[in-house]
Amino acid sequence: MTNAPNAIQVHNSDNVAVALQDITAGEHLLLPGHSVLATGHIQAGHKIALEEIATGASLRKFGAPFGRATRTIAAGAQVHTHNVSTSLSDTEAYTFEAPDPADFSLLQEPAAPRFKGYRRSDGRVATRNEIWIISTVGCVSRTVDRIARLAQQRFSGQVDGVHAFSHPYGCSQLGDDLEYTQKILAGLINHPNAGGVLVVGLGCETNQVTSLLQHVAGRTSDRIRYFDAQAVTDEVDVGIKAIEQLVQVAKHDQRTTCSLSDLSVGLKCGGSDGFSGLTANPLVGNACDQVTQAGGRAILSEIPEMFGAERQLMRRCTNKTVFARLVSVVNDFKQYFIGHDQPIYENPSPGNIAGGITTLEEKSLGAIQKGGAAPVSAVLRYGEPALEPGLSILEAPGNDGVSSTAMVASGATLLLFTTGRGTPLGFPVPTIKIASNSDIARNKPHWIDFDAGRLLQGARMEAITAELMTKIIDTASGASTCNETNDEREIAIWKKGVTL
Repeated sequence: MTNAPNAIQVHNSDNVAVALQDITAGEHLLLPGHSVLATGHIQAGHKIALEEIATGASLRKFGAPFGRATRTIAAGAQVHTHNVSTSLSDTEAYTFEAPDPADFSLLQEPAAPRFKGYRRSDGRVATRNEIWIISTVGCVSRTVDRIARLAQQRFSGQVDGVHAFSHPYGCSQLGDDLEYTQKILAGLINHPNAGGVLVVGLGCETNQVTSLLQHVAGRTSDRIRYFDAQAVTDEVDVGIKAIEQLVQVAKHDQRTTCSLSDLSVGLKCGGSDGFSGLTANPLVGNACDQVTQAGGRAILSEIPEMFGAERQLMRRCTNKTVFARLVSVVNDFKQYFIGHDQPIYENPSPGNIAGGITTLEEKSLGAIQKGGAAPVSAVLRYGEPALEPGLSILEAPGNDGVSSTAMVASGATLLLFTTGRGTPLGFPVPTIKIASNSDIARNKPHWIDFDAGRLLQGARMEAITAELMTKIIDTASGASTCNETNDEREIAIWKKGVTL
């Protein structure tokens, strides 16, 4: 017999609780301060009403509204898509309020952990020293894959790896659409984790190598090679010889002791469940706070998964300029949906709903937990580099591949990726997968790097945060993540325009 809580009220103003385990009809909620009897089966991760909620009344979680009741909800009843609707509407007007320093008073001065990274000539620090092969166009995707496979075998042990990043774009694109592709590819070509880069084009595509390279700044001539496949006899042989030249330079790079201020992390959630906003996301938020407090960079993206929680981030903007940029990005993204005759609230996904997330507002309130309590120091448009220390908000959709690639192209050298349902996906930089529940960590140990579900079993947040920081430091210093072990490395580019 145990009196351990079987549900949690996230904030004392919430009128719902989250089931920590399956709760059967007639079972009491073991929740301090509440005497509630479940009226039906409540699946773990799903919500239960703590009081009677009238039709039209707001539902609250994380201390904020996440929708309205579409019918009267009895105390002890399940709260989900059958009796809740979104309150989201179209673009909104927002008013800047200067942040109160007290809002950030909970931030702790972090310890000063150090990692072993590769310091580049421009001062940036890499977590890997790899050779990257970037295709300009989908037509040479398999070509760069073959070059990478052969080069990895031939030059194994001399650098941290040789990897190709291909995509289906680069031709038949116009205007801004082509520019989006070029900005992302240029960000990858400039990336510090690439000790050397080979760019392979076809020759007749709209994304010409020479045009693409005009977007590239800071890559020294000894660290880049490029050619068009149509202009050479044997493109694989030419590619291998080019990589050999890059390896001869990059193999001399050595890891040196670097501070946390040299780290740049991307913050992502994918396949979220009802526990993501309670365990893995706030845990990552703590890590974000430690990195940014030390002078490092953190990047938070997935703009549509801020809808309904954007005001909380706006209150953390350091000045009116940053605030205005965030308002513009949020409303522009809403207009993007409206312009395509789509509702802005067409989220959460079927997997999210199965895991207990009801509305986009609820998903957003949980998702922004990854940004911790850090002040928002910059807002970036898609493809822009993250240069300011602190937390940057980056324009990109919620799609796992597109937003993760965008953060890497903006300079993230490591990704913290939370998940409640699991995914094998990985990206060009080491991707630490953090499970929101222990079941997925046990069932998918070859996908999951860290189990945040222990927080549901009584583990202390301070202790788990310290463990995660150790994992981050070890990974930044060269320890492999599951995505690297499994050779799961992808990129995805946001396709917004017309295709010829």
